[in-house]
Order: sequence, then structure tokens, then C-alpha cells
Amino acid sequence: METDLTNQAKAIRIDAHGGPEVLKLVSVDVPAPAPGEVTIRQKAVGLNFIDIYFRTGLYPHPLPHGLGFEAAGDVVAVGQGVTHLKVGDRVAYGQSPLGAYADLRNVPASRVVTIPDAVSYEDAAALMLKGLTTWYLFRQCYRLKEGETILFHAAAGGVGLIACQWARALGVKLIGTASSPEKCALAKAHGAWEMIDYSRENVVERVKDLTGGAKLPVVYDGVGKDTWMTSLDCLRPRGLMVSFGNASGPVEGVDLALLNNKGSLYVTRPKLGDYVPTLEDMQAAAAELFEQVTAGHIKVVIGQRFKLEDAARAQEALAARKTTGATIFTMD
Repeated sequence: METDLTNQAKAIRIDAHGGPEVLKLVSVDVPAPAPGEVTIRQKAVGLNFIDIYFRTGLYPHPLPHGLGFEAAGDVVAVGQGVTHLKVGDRVAYGQSPLGAYADLRNVPASRVVTIPDAVSYEDAAALMLKGLTTWYLFRQCYRLKEGETILFHAAAGGVGLIACQWARALGVKLIGTASSPEKCALAKAHGAWEMIDYSRENVVERVKDLTGGAKLPVVYDGVGKDTWMTSLDCLRPRGLMVSFGNASGPVEGVDLALLNNKGSLYVTRPKLGDYVPTLEDMQAAAAELFEQVTAGHIKVVIGQRFKLEDAARAQEALAARKTTGATIFTMD
């Protein structure tokens, strides 16, 4: 173990569910890593909409608890039984127990991968959860093929900009949605085939126009309640609706008969953890993701940087859709 490890961390904790005001910066003890764990001195931490779901209680978890699932930094201590990591390794993770909003923490080693020299801490922190989400959406949940056309909501967001670039690399025509001309232009610049400004245009009609009335084999929807019906109406018969987030609120009261009436549609509500249950799965997924980055197909777009003590302000900006690309916390 590193001899100067202080065992003290700055971390964000919540004692009650609620608005951004419940986020508190506190000092916490970090014990030596347990068997199967590593201690990581974190350089950058990713912010994601799922963090807000846990803050509000939409996704329940026993209180008090931390927030965040995604970060990058250096291994400073290794627990018993860990063989794929060593002190000094540059590492990142996108699936961990709650608590990534911290400058030092213990993480199950099975969730942690080394990052290539060409990938910075900030890029890795912005990339892991969002990039691995794009990986399972495009390569596992529905394996995209060259020449297909898809719809991806919130295409100028953190996941969306990665999706635009990965789709272009696969030869897939990504139709994106966004809330302003500026966001539409940003997504187009990162590989979207066409963009729909949903504040000014009818999404379903534009999709019909762009596909000659055929509509789409798959729709990727991280928005939730506000786009549910729109997404279903963009699918061709036997199409797949991939609902992977709730930025506008959860989808409730799903009418199965509606899926029948709209063309024997399929719906899935996936999460990353079910696609990377083992260390081997996580390493394989991360390798495919980093290959896209090192090959130049995906460039990480960090639109906003905040200090950890400004976590409330960062979450407010994300919830208000005032961000573009990824948002990270920096420790310097």
C-alpha cells in the first residue's frame, strides 16, 4: 500500500432525497481495500443523469449514500486476490457501487480496467459509462449493421455525441433529435446523418420523410416519458424500442396492446450492468470502446467541467438541458 495514503476523502453524500440542495461535500474515511478491491485516487469523475435519479429517489437506495458510477484515476492500493491491477496503474470504471463523487475511494476490482496511454483521465471519466452504454446499445442490445437508419434522442448529449460518432464509424445513418439549432449542428458535426429540432419540427413526420415512409428498425430513447409515444410511432412493424433512460421522467402504464396495434413492436428496458456482469465482459467491452477512441473514430466531447463542491450546480445544469456533450468533475 502507498505509505502516504491519508485514508481521508472529500466526497458528496446525501442524507435525504430531494433537489440539488441535498448534496453535501463531506470528509469520509477510506479504509484499506478489502479483498477484491482497489483504492483509486481519482483525477476526474463523470456526471450522468442516473445520478439525478438516485438523488431524487426515483431509483431507491438506502440512505445515506454517495452518488456517481464513473471515474478515472490512479491505483494507490490493491486488495488481496486482485491480479489484473497494480499500484500506479491508470484506470477507469463506469460501473461501480454508488460513490464515484469523491477524490479517493475503494472500488471492486472487477469493475475497473486500465486505460490506454493515449486516453486522458478526463476523457476516460467522461467516456466509461456513456461509452459503454453506447457499446451495449449498438453492439449487444441491437447489433447495428452498415446501411441501417436509426433514431437516437438527445443526440447532442454525453451519450448522444458518442453514439453519433460510433454510428458513423459503423456506416449507420443516425437521425438525432435535439432542442435547438445549435445542438442539432453540434450533433451533425459529430456524425449524425440528419437532425430533427423537436422544438420546431414534428419528429414522426420528419422520420417518415427521411425514410420514404418505411420508418425505422430501432429507436434509442434515453428521454423517457416525453418521447415514448413519438418513439413508438417512428418504428416499422416488428421494430425495437430501446428505452434506456428517464431524463423527462419514467415511462409508466405501458399498454401492451398498443405494441400490437402499432405493428407487433418489441420493447426492452436495458441497463449496462446486465451486459458486463464479469471482469472478462467488462474488459472486452472496454477494449472495443477504447479501440474506437484510439483509432480516431470517437473523440470525447467535454462540454462542462465543475469542481466537486459545485455538484449541485452541475446537476442543475444537466437537468435543465443546458449542457452539451459530457460533464465532469475535476479534482485539481
